Amino acid sequence: MRPISGIHMETVDTAIIGAGAIGLALARTLSADRSVVVLEQENRVGQHLSSRNSEVIHAGLYYPPGSLKSRLCLAGSKALYRYCEATGVPYRQCGKLLVAQKGQEAQLQQLHDNAEAVGAPALKRLSRTQWQQQEPWLNASEVLLSPGSGIFDSHSLLSQLQQDAHLNGALITLCHQVTRIECEPNDYRLLVADSNKQHFTLRCRQLILAAGLYNTSLLESAAGFPTDQVPEQRQARGNYFALSGRSPTRRLVYPMPEAHGLGVHLTVDMANQARFGPDVEWITPTLPPDYLINAERKSTFVDAVQQYWPDLNPDRLQPSYAGIRPKLYLQNKPLTDFLIQDVGSHGLSGMINLLGIESPGLTAALAIAEEVKGRLG
Repeated sequence: MRPISGIHMETVDTAIIGAGAIGLALARTLSADRSVVVLEQENRVGQHLSSRNSEVIHAGLYYPPGSLKSRLCLAGSKALYRYCEATGVPYRQCGKLLVAQKGQEAQLQQLHDNAEAVGAPALKRLSRTQWQQQEPWLNASEVLLSPGSGIFDSHSLLSQLQQDAHLNGALITLCHQVTRIECEPNDYRLLVADSNKQHFTLRCRQLILAAGLYNTSLLESAAGFPTDQVPEQRQARGNYFALSGRSPTRRLVYPMPEAHGLGVHLTVDMANQARFGPDVEWITPTLPPDYLINAERKSTFVDAVQQYWPDLNPDRLQPSYAGIRPKLYLQNKPLTDFLIQDVGSHGLSGMINLLGIESPGLTAALAIAEEVKGRLG
């Protein structure tokens, strides 16, 4: 057995593949009562989904009652606000405006009813006078305010989770890529390449795949894992455009959701700089992911934003960054909820696979960690 970061170990209680927000939250939670190693192939934590998003704390408005997305977003939002407050991770509960244009009023009402059904923080209907006084730049037919929505610094969150996990005794290894998995119940063997491309084998009783876009490729090559439990994963790139100059608002502004996303919305960061996105651009799946922003989509962004901000000057929009969301399909039908596989689905005790964890995965990270802990026992 070769050493991991200078520490020799033949067996560890729990191995986590992936050091994004969810992998780090898992390490923080699980390392309280077991030995934990996190294997991350990049040279920094959170280089994919965790740092290429809108940095929004979602209030759980959109997801169907009984879904994992709904339950874990609601629990995760409360936990994330508490965690940010307790640790000093920068955040602001700025609120979100849900904006309907003429002909979309019924869709806005459906959002209101769904939020009520799942127990999300109550939405407030603003009168035309109210929102025109508060946001005179905004064009809408009807507006709802989600006071439970907010923003935070995702990079500070990653740093804090990493620190907490380390203090608990978890070992977080960067530049360590898992190249093969051998699966037997409560006995998993990982072939790992370190930063020098030297290989070693790590054995663990519990294995958690939290590698985001890389999860399905790991499972496809995992010896002993049932192939019929590996869904197809497609990729949707989300482009973001930044707004030069002053933001028209300190709130989040969301149009009505579309088929595979929440629409091209306006978000602000902790410095109150505004950006728009993400859109939904289907791309050919690649690993590593293709994060090159598609600047040619600017005209689409301008059209979308001018629906609720008619006076937007297109010259103020500049390409900023892109993220990629994993979209799962089974028998060519989309799986729109999180997919958390445990022994009940694949028959391998001690193994948890976190698949299709797109938005609101970052908001739900702390709750997902508690969910996994409960399933592992």
